Amino acid sequence: MTKIMPCLWFDNRIDDAIKFYTETFRNAKVHEVVRQDPKGPAFTAVIELEGHKFLLLNGGPQFKFNEAVSFSIDCADQAEVDYFWNKLVGEGGEESMCGWCKDRFGLSWQVVPKQMFDTVYGKDPVGANRAMQAMLQMRKLDVAGLQKAYAGG
Repeated sequence: MTKIMPCLWFDNRIDDAIKFYTETFRNAKVHEVVRQDPKGPAFTAVIELEGHKFLLLNGGPQFKFNEAVSFSIDCADQAEVDYFWNKLVGEGGEESMCGWCKDRFGLSWQVVPKQMFDTVYGKDPVGANRAMQAMLQMRKLDVAGLQKAYAGG
């Protein structure tokens, strides 16, 4: 077990969450599922997504996810941004601004192309400012749009 592992609290939807996350992320596996009743829903589970372990807890309705905690997905290109955005938002989630979204469980994600760092945080401060202004208008991040703004087009 890793020293630090996020624990995600679900309201009686843990089995759905296990299935959704392990199908959404290509490098995913289920390490452990604990059921208090063999025929009932999972009580806890440990899953691994892209090399990071998560403890899932079927805790009930007391607590909800909010934007104070989010997970950032480092995407190689626009195709990968589109894939994760469509999976997270398109299956009952909701869009937010600047590459942020929530999945159907209310968990916040940042879907970030690596090209954002070359534009929004690029070496040219004027171009970086243009890219930042463009990003502030986007929901799903658009690599071509960021690059065009950075270049001055």
